[in-house]
Amino acid sequence: MTDLEYRTIPEAHLDRALDLHYLVFLGKNCEDEVRKLHHEILERCDRIGAYEGDQLVGLLAAHRLELSVPGADLACAGVTFVSVAPTHRRRGVLSGMIAELWRRCATAGQPLAALWVSETGIYGRFGFEPATRSYTFEIDTDVPLKLRIAADERPLRLVSPAEAPAVISARHNAARSERAGRVARDDFWWRTHILPEEDEENDDLSPPRVVTIGDAGEPPAGYVVYRTITDDEGRGTVHLRELEAESPAAAAALWRYVASIDLADKVRAWGRPLDDPLLRFAADRDQVRVTQEFPALWLRLVDVPAALTGRAWSAAVDLVLEVGDGSVPANAGRYRLTVGAGGAAEVSRTSDAPDLSLDVRELAACYLGDLTAGELVRAGLVVEHSPGAAQTLDAASRTTLLPHTTDEF
Repeated sequence: MTDLEYRTIPEAHLDRALDLHYLVFLGKNCEDEVRKLHHEILERCDRIGAYEGDQLVGLLAAHRLELSVPGADLACAGVTFVSVAPTHRRRGVLSGMIAELWRRCATAGQPLAALWVSETGIYGRFGFEPATRSYTFEIDTDVPLKLRIAADERPLRLVSPAEAPAVISARHNAARSERAGRVARDDFWWRTHILPEEDEENDDLSPPRVVTIGDAGEPPAGYVVYRTITDDEGRGTVHLRELEAESPAAAAALWRYVASIDLADKVRAWGRPLDDPLLRFAADRDQVRVTQEFPALWLRLVDVPAALTGRAWSAAVDLVLEVGDGSVPANAGRYRLTVGAGGAAEVSRTSDAPDLSLDVRELAACYLGDLTAGELVRAGLVVEHSPGAAQTLDAASRTTLLPHTTDEF
């Protein structure tokens, strides 16, 4: 649309932006406390507005995130609050806002962008692709949780949500260093995204509970964040938000704890990694059921060379990648990716024949170590010109742990 202008939404227009967001999402989450929270979050975001004259018809916000990638952290635009007025759908508003986002990412030095999608059919055309996946578990707690390993017997402690970030941040940071796809958290993020008093999706849930394991005076060996709810028939459910532990034994102790909470007959654990050790050390897999697998964080490589050189690699590589990118044309072309014994990459433009051809979407799917290029070759989404090229790239991309994301935004 030529009559639209894309510009920063000033703080004076934040209530207008939220009115638009609630209109688009059918009035959901517009209670006073939630609105106050959303206002506070938007104040800290980069905000792109689509204006038709003085009327705000589109909103796109972006958190300034640090995302863990293999061996490093990279700046990432965390896209959120995406809203287009129902009167202006299918008129290029979203495309215009995302084009403005790409310009701002380049200026800010953000080689990555990421989001959680409400409609999965929308964002692939802009180069996003799922880069982490998650499970939802359900544990039947009518009987004690049976384990194949000995649980850590150090004491458990209940920590108040206000005090929790200072106590458990170090353990979360350690988990970030081990897995790609994790967001760095400051006190504001802990308070607004992990430990708000009310759950944004279900205000019938209890306030958050935080329990740590470890000896007094020592950093905790692990922690769990959860909420509880009781239905009309008196059946209780523990909704596990997050569990991190330094060892399988500490994890076992925390799982045993949440599965033994009085008056609860079920634990529902949303957003667990696909390689969660619980799936191995639970003695009865009928008691621990995977009820859902879903794509979690969708990733976009906004600056392909910076993204490729910004992560560590696990094996030597010398490959030419032909990358297609219909949304950021500057990314498109052939790159020689060279990785030596130290794991650091060099990337340069080349006219040499490609070893692999792939779209920027498929590069995002492989980037954190979730999918392999070999899988995508077999799916017809990556073309292998040189035999063994996909296997070579996969060996270099491999990570010890699968990437995992729990921070919704």
